[in-house]
Amino acid sequence: MPEEIEVDTDKLHEAIQEEVEKEGGTLLRTIALTTALFAALAAVSSLLAGSTVNEALALKTEATQLQAQASDQWAYYQAKGIKAVVLESQKSLLASGGKSVSSDLDKNIARYKDEQQEAQKRAQEFERQRDEKGSDADLLIHRHHFFAYTVAMLQVAIALGAVAALTRKRFAWLGSTSLGLLGAGFFLWAMLVI
Repeated sequence: MPEEIEVDTDKLHEAIQEEVEKEGGTLLRTIALTTALFAALAAVSSLLAGSTVNEALALKTEATQLQAQASDQWAYYQAKGIKAVVLESQKSLLASGGKSVSSDLDKNIARYKDEQQEAQKRAQEFERQRDEKGSDADLLIHRHHFFAYTVAMLQVAIALGAVAALTRKRFAWLGSTSLGLLGAGFFLWAMLVI
């Protein structure tokens, strides 16, 4: 995904300003004003789109690190379980051969089982944190999409505003305004709802 969505409106703004100066009409001033507002909102949306996707990627990276830590803990859990089973087998062999079983053997078996339980708790905590980071990242990616939709709608609205200014057609300006308001709606949705 691109880091930022660029909105180049400098040339468009200059062209509209030239037309306003030539004609001095109310329609052209209105078109210039709405286009400038849409350009400003598009710039803010573009920045927010970039920052939300970057934050989401950072969270996904953290989630991946947490998964690696959880995997390490599960490997440690298995290793302690294997050690406990080996000592239990050794204890059974000694007992079946009529040999005395050292108390250290029982202590080590208990220690390995305790360490195994602690590793399980840590692994589960890492997995919980991983899931939380993943959910947060998914939400940010969802929000990013709405900011991207906002920028797209506003860019089209700005282009229609240029057409309206060049042709001096109120209908084109109404189309521009409609798309701009739709883009503003996407922006508000991303800011307030998601």
